[in-house]
Amino acid sequence: MKIMAQMAMVMNLDKCIGCHTCSVTCKQAWTNRAGTEYVWFNNVETRPGLGYPRTYEDQEEWKGGWTLGKNGKLQLKAGGRLKKLANIFSNPKMPSIDDYYEPWTYDYETLLTSPATKNFPVARPKSLLTGKDMNVRWSANWDDDLGGSKEIAVKDPMLKGIEDKVKFEFEQTFMFYLPRICEHCLNPSCAASCPSGAIYKREEDGIVLVDQDRCRGWRMCVSGCPYKKVYFNHKTGKAEKCTFCYPRVEVGIPTVCAETCVGRLRYIGLMLYDADRVLEAASVENDHDLYEAQRSVFLDPNDPEIARAAEEAGIPGDWVEAAKKSPVRRLIQDYKVALPLHPEYRTMPMVWYIPPLSPVVDVIKETGHDGEDKNNLFAAIDTLRIPVEYLANLFTAGDVGPINDVLRKLAAMRSFMRDINLGGDPDESIAEAVGMDAESMYEMFRLLAIAKYNERYVIPTAHAEQAHGLEELATDCPVNYDYDGDSIDPFGEGSGELTPVAVENFRMLQERQTSEELVGGGTKRGRVNLLNWDGKGSPRGLFPGRKDK
Repeated sequence: MKIMAQMAMVMNLDKCIGCHTCSVTCKQAWTNRAGTEYVWFNNVETRPGLGYPRTYEDQEEWKGGWTLGKNGKLQLKAGGRLKKLANIFSNPKMPSIDDYYEPWTYDYETLLTSPATKNFPVARPKSLLTGKDMNVRWSANWDDDLGGSKEIAVKDPMLKGIEDKVKFEFEQTFMFYLPRICEHCLNPSCAASCPSGAIYKREEDGIVLVDQDRCRGWRMCVSGCPYKKVYFNHKTGKAEKCTFCYPRVEVGIPTVCAETCVGRLRYIGLMLYDADRVLEAASVENDHDLYEAQRSVFLDPNDPEIARAAEEAGIPGDWVEAAKKSPVRRLIQDYKVALPLHPEYRTMPMVWYIPPLSPVVDVIKETGHDGEDKNNLFAAIDTLRIPVEYLANLFTAGDVGPINDVLRKLAAMRSFMRDINLGGDPDESIAEAVGMDAESMYEMFRLLAIAKYNERYVIPTAHAEQAHGLEELATDCPVNYDYDGDSIDPFGEGSGELTPVAVENFRMLQERQTSEELVGGGTKRGRVNLLNWDGKGSPRGLFPGRKDK
């Protein structure tokens, strides 16, 4: 048994409102420079829809991820070394710019300098690639909120086999939001696809990164990733991807997308797993068994023997303690309500999702029945606007059993908490009906509904003895490249000098965010910090003139 640690994320889709704040803040922090105009390390998709890039889930077309060979061994769906060598200069299985979108800006100069005329001037869209006028036909969220669903959503690859269960008439259809980042897989096919060995998985926390010095721009990683979360920077000639905000994580700060999430739907924590069993779990024959196979790889840090073996393997004691408190572990292992995205790709993804339940109460109320009664809720799951089969195609390789179990637990939690909030006694039979006890159901409610900042993000800091390695890893962020004597700044021509990615910078950021003192002296009295507000009453200091209690 080889025990390793892995940073992981869980997203509660019931709380996503599709505001795209996470996408914008990630864009501003990491991809606001030349060559990355079309790149979205974080994007929010409307389902059903084609996703970004268009139809990325159709692996018969894009050949991403792993497949099980006739000999029972895993092999890349895009082919082995010989096939990659044959296509190394012209990869036929890579999305084109049309599948992403041609990035554009607007001719604002026309608006600013136009003289007074009878007709109002128009700012035409201009391509950021060619500089020419263009007609905008697609973007990262073109099908947002089911825009053009009759033409776009009907082509969703996840509707295959359940077309008769999905209605696209406006008053009958459904939608929910699916935020996506790199999955930082336990068995990453992007790393296995890279001829240069530039993509690697960090040993200390499992974050998957691209070594910009070793990357040669072959773009096999783009094809190899079934989630299409590796992008090519045409200015630097290098591959880039989500870094799980590793400089922030190293000092205990959550990722930018998580910290700025309006719905507070993201949870970050540490998982312990047995690295020796990853290949075995990814190689199970039946796709329906992959979900439970991956869960079996995770280890319980509350087991004294596991905790002792983890420390003997070099995992610091405070990391083991963080794994015990991890909200991700509780949602995946204890409550069993979080599910992996497309386990059939066999990459062992580490960004998991709690499927949405929201429409069920409204469906029941329309029939004149009590929408919060547990019996009504359980019976309505099979008639949800969001077909259980659709969720199964996304999260359990088509197996509806685990989806039904999760939805029943979420429905039971609503009914259980309704009784408490109305002043009644907890009905333990509701929890027992889904294999839980009253205490664990209440704790699950607290975590999903009203968890505070330090409960949603349990992130152990990197250790001082790892400082040298962390400084070396800081070079994973792009640096200046010299082509034929011309220095190219990958952060954009107008972005100024390169800001070094050093752990000290993010320690100062953490201090500013958590300190009660201002940087220039004085206190934060009069300022309001909503990060730890539990949603009850008024946060302290929100209304000027009112005495703080």
